[in-house]
Amino acid sequence: MKVSVIGAGNVGSSCAEYIAISKIANEVILLDIKKGLSEGKALDLTQTSSTLGFDTVIKGVTNDYKSTEDSDVVVITSGIPRKPGMTREELIGINAGIVNSVTENILKFSPNTIIIVVSNPMDTMTYLALKSNKLEKNKVIGMGGALDSSRFKTYLSQALNKPQSDIHAMVIGGHGDTTMIPLIRLASYNGIPITNLLSTEKQKEIVSSTMIGGATLTKLLGTSAWYAPGASVSYLVDSILNNKKKIIPCSVYLEGQYGLNDICIGVPCIIGRKGIDEIIDLNLVSSEKNKLEESAKAIATMNKSLKNFI
Repeated sequence: MKVSVIGAGNVGSSCAEYIAISKIANEVILLDIKKGLSEGKALDLTQTSSTLGFDTVIKGVTNDYKSTEDSDVVVITSGIPRKPGMTREELIGINAGIVNSVTENILKFSPNTIIIVVSNPMDTMTYLALKSNKLEKNKVIGMGGALDSSRFKTYLSQALNKPQSDIHAMVIGGHGDTTMIPLIRLASYNGIPITNLLSTEKQKEIVSSTMIGGATLTKLLGTSAWYAPGASVSYLVDSILNNKKKIIPCSVYLEGQYGLNDICIGVPCIIGRKGIDEIIDLNLVSSEKNKLEESAKAIATMNKSLKNFI
């Protein structure tokens, strides 16, 4: 099995690291436009293989898409973060050009690959990759819901003082501070509803902390996080390549599900060898439905900035 990661920054190299260490793929290609960056990170990662006990071949290349040929999965992390004074539309315009170019180059050599989009704004970039290249909707997946759900479970675990492995919780909606929807009503600890274990005030605090989870890390680190995003990508890749059929919240293209059309937004999906095997239809209450509709409206507004690319 072969996985290519486009973009060798913190997130991209973290993706390559976790995929290699987890022994998910036989080969990982790390590609970047900056000469020497991916080669150096690939060599550094390779030098951990004997001590960590994995045999995955890791290769770094500079803008050589031929090396990504016949990839089973391609992860797109390319793009720039939003800078002071930059409008969201300007960010979308720049990253849309990058993601569009990357996707076109990927498909020249791996036309049947499954694409995982990490680049921000993620829901909009997922929509772009799908629509501009007329791809099958099951083969383009936005990673955001997996990451947001892991952050949600972290805050729940800390509040309960219980292991994360015993906590089940998910975040749907957009991958943004104001568009994500942590489903506290459906969260549980070994089958016990979280709403039975925590006060209403504490539940609200956890939901709020989850929604600003990315911003909190950016403030602490001075840049975007990379460990949890890399692990979330690895989790998705594992479910795809090994056909594990895990239920993972992902940004996917909807055609009537949840009453939404022509949009990529986070909902729970069964992820397997074909990519998106099935979209799970949750029985949302009216307040949750309203929040999802508002999230979709915000994403649709951002998608209008793609008019020059689609």
